[in-house]
Amino acid sequence: MTNSVEKAKRGKRERLVAAAAQVFHERGVEKTTIADIASVADVPVGNVYYYFKTKDQLVRAAIGAHDDYLRELIAELERHDAPADRLKALIRGWVDQRDIAARFGCPSGTLAAELDKRADGLDEEMAEVMGRLIDWARAQFEAMGRADADQLAVALVASYQGISLLTNTFRDPELMAVEGRRLERWIDDLAAA
Repeated sequence: MTNSVEKAKRGKRERLVAAAAQVFHERGVEKTTIADIASVADVPVGNVYYYFKTKDQLVRAAIGAHDDYLRELIAELERHDAPADRLKALIRGWVDQRDIAARFGCPSGTLAAELDKRADGLDEEMAEVMGRLIDWARAQFEAMGRADADQLAVALVASYQGISLLTNTFRDPELMAVEGRRLERWIDDLAAA
């Protein structure tokens, strides 16, 4: 009996975290209410406070969800043998999400930009997540023998964030597809050099 109660508790909490990440991405942190999150999670509003006392705790949990997703993504990308293949798989994953980017922008990038306008330290937590992606990309470029791995990693992530913004601004998923193809050619050129 205790196991089923614990499982139900974890299920609600996990649904709330996933709903928070989704709703913050789609509506923004400031426009989102706890009731919005509860509705998407299919959890009574009163139950939310059992797991999260404040909206900022939900924001922190959403940041954790972004970090968990990134760690899972990196683990999946590491299955590719060559660093160039890992980077191109990352790019293809971004391009596969182009319709979502056209509607709402990059989930991590939009949250980072919104949290930067606050003075509560949550922006720094999101920066750590974004930094983890840059660190991983840097390691791939280093494995390709690139002395300029730091700059290349930042350029790659900056290209994605920029095209996510433009894809969202113009509501045009094809922009991201075109940039994805360009980035893959760029990776091929760097690997051949």
